[in-house]
Amino acid sequence: MDWKLKGFVHSGITVKDLKRSIDFYENSLGLELVRLQTNDKPYIYDLVNIQGLEKIELAFLQTPDGQIVELLEYHGETIEDGSSLHSHYGTGHICLHVENLDAMYEHLQRRNTDIISEHVVQITSGRHAGSKAIYLRDPDGYVIEVLEYI
Repeated sequence: MDWKLKGFVHSGITVKDLKRSIDFYENSLGLELVRLQTNDKPYIYDLVNIQGLEKIELAFLQTPDGQIVELLEYHGETIEDGSSLHSHYGTGHICLHVENLDAMYEHLQRRNTDIISEHVVQITSGRHAGSKAIYLRDPDGYVIEVLEYI
């Protein structure tokens, strides 16, 4: 093999309203906004190959351990709603590690977050047995898992 995987760079999530999503990821989930960027350079049009694209506005948010979540708002082309059930192929989720998931669950309820799980779930088997988790949706319907190791 002439190539080698070196590591993971970031996760990207396409959003409808960048400001609304930044608020959610900062104030509901606790990520830190580290950079805003507008990309309207010629290379981006070749990279994403979307007819009618004018620009992409981006926000880079960071978890306390340094992982990056990139939010992207596309401008100038027809925007389609990509929501579907999280059990459908072609969808995905990110998983965030937290402390005190019970308190976070209450915080998310107060913020009227779209929480999929009806309660904090105790994981009873597998690699994370003994931990707790919930599933929720961001403002655009993207699924986020939140996990507390016990």
